[in-house]
Amino acid sequence: MLVVDTIEQLRSYLAAARAEGKSVGLVPTMGALHEGHASLVARSVAENGVTVVSVFVNPTQFNDKGDLERYPRTLDADCRLLQRLGADCVFAPSVEEVYPEPDTREFDFTPLDKVMEGIYRPGHFNGVAQIVSKLFMYVEPDRAYFGEKDFQQLAIIREMVRQMDFKLTIVGCPIVREDDGLALSSRNALLTESQRRTALAISKTLFASVAYAKQHTLAETKQMVEQAIADTEGLELEYYEIVDGNTLQPLTAWDDASYVVGCITVYCGKVRLIDNIRYK
Repeated sequence: MLVVDTIEQLRSYLAAARAEGKSVGLVPTMGALHEGHASLVARSVAENGVTVVSVFVNPTQFNDKGDLERYPRTLDADCRLLQRLGADCVFAPSVEEVYPEPDTREFDFTPLDKVMEGIYRPGHFNGVAQIVSKLFMYVEPDRAYFGEKDFQQLAIIREMVRQMDFKLTIVGCPIVREDDGLALSSRNALLTESQRRTALAISKTLFASVAYAKQHTLAETKQMVEQAIADTEGLELEYYEIVDGNTLQPLTAWDDASYVVGCITVYCGKVRLIDNIRYK
């Protein structure tokens, strides 16, 4: 497995692979890899001749400097995992390599970026679009793989691909959970043992809400989830929205859309955790 840290090295490697007629899969990550990332990499390895995994903690998508500084960085362990998974190339650039000068591009993904994360993390999705578009230009992948845990991000990346006319396929991959239901996240590494037990209430509540929703209105289901989180000591709800899975706009009734998803963000201590569940 090749590990490169410059765009020039990356492009040289990929030019040789393409000359051999190999398709290219890209898995963009910020490192601190877990089994959720592993599932994306394994799928790319199965579907492409070459798999590139980027490992880059992107500063432009953090609107909280403390969150950026706390984000776990474990490149050596990440590379060991990626080698076992059969990845072909790891692209782990410096901030200076990716941003030799400030990226001043402004994106507009209305209405997708004006709700949920867009409200609570202003500028976040602009930063995501900056780095993902750069990676697409560097790698020129045939397919790029993203997890459905970042549900809003996935929708916005699909829209960015449409707007910028990238010639690639976005592959969304299901949430991977621990045996007890907790959605895998690099941020889980920041939880204490006690906090991790507390965080289980998030997925348990979402699972319970699916059964609850069968006999209750959308508004009652939303209230049930919000109350359950509020009643759990150690958790603080930032938002819970039940939305149209295509437009991400909040719904008022189950029949308002054919694809309905509940998206939640909760603080467990200082650790910000996200999850989602599909209702129909």
